[in-house]
Amino acid sequence: MNSRERVLKAFKRMPGLPDRVPVQFDLCRQLSDHFGKALGIPVHYTENLYEDVTYRISANELRVALGSDVVVTGASVSDDYRILRDDKGTWLNEYQMRMRQGDVYVEVLEYPLAHVETKAEIEAYRFPDPDAPGRFRDAEALVKKYKNDYLVIGDIEVTIFSLAQQLVGMEKLLVDMMMETEYVVPLFEACAEFQTQIGLHLIEIGVDAIWVGDDFGTQASLIISPETFREQLKPFYKKMIDRFKEAKPDIIPILHCDGAVAELLEDIREIGFEVFNPVQPGVPGHLPQDMKERFGDQFSFWGAIDQQDLLPKGTDAELERDILEKISILGKEGGYMIAPAHIIQNDVSPERVLRFIELCKKHGNYK
Repeated sequence: MNSRERVLKAFKRMPGLPDRVPVQFDLCRQLSDHFGKALGIPVHYTENLYEDVTYRISANELRVALGSDVVVTGASVSDDYRILRDDKGTWLNEYQMRMRQGDVYVEVLEYPLAHVETKAEIEAYRFPDPDAPGRFRDAEALVKKYKNDYLVIGDIEVTIFSLAQQLVGMEKLLVDMMMETEYVVPLFEACAEFQTQIGLHLIEIGVDAIWVGDDFGTQASLIISPETFREQLKPFYKKMIDRFKEAKPDIIPILHCDGAVAELLEDIREIGFEVFNPVQPGVPGHLPQDMKERFGDQFSFWGAIDQQDLLPKGTDAELERDILEKISILGKEGGYMIAPAHIIQNDVSPERVLRFIELCKKHGNYK
């Protein structure tokens, strides 16, 4: 059984159980560079339009060599766009957000729609061109190289809600959603249309799944009420997934959504998502048993391993116990791909990364 078949079985797109629980992981630049040098594998970075997504869609040659069962690709910055850093180390990305590198993730310093109030201002804003030269060069090459042996995921994370936040600013957007300010719904619609076009390009290239990514939860609760989600956001996700399925009926729709979002999972399934990621551990409603019992007939799960404390700070024994628990519960009778809940950062040692992969494969076999 190759990796592609393994993931298709885990995601319930092929009959029967996989031979083992499939494994996936993302690496920050420092870890990618380390392993690339150690293994003698050149590391290729696909610079995404939103910088943090870069590490989801880069270093695929390295990650499959280390043991990943999937390849993740996405859109890159246009050949026509040049990122220029000023003397303070900040830059404008292709969305015209002013960015800087934080301690772990990038940060938005200036929002291009920070003062927006009207629908006309949304119509005047120009999203990057989905058809720009070079946008899908890396994606085309990866699909051609890996399609037969690995499941290929097209990543359009920072999709609607999160993209709107990064264009407007979180505080302003949330207040304006509550006030039902004129621009809010047109902004969600415009973000959805832009990312739908990106997703349709990836489907045309030949990806097997589309990975949508927006965070609706905090560590304790939802960011917005279920009613607000259903009224202002849900219709655009539904339309997007419907269009993807129209273009490719067997596409696998995946949602990445951080935080305590169990209250929205029935809505998320109604939208059409089939795989839920990252099953963030340690938040209300996300105990593995609760997830499997309540939603195991609606979703396959992907993730669930804590990269904030367990991977960098836990003992090997604690890591092994957690992997065993997640595999035995979320992976029971299939429906699970094990992974850290987010990109592994450089507070995790290379030895620890290798130990994680080793333990997942050691304990993931189906008897």
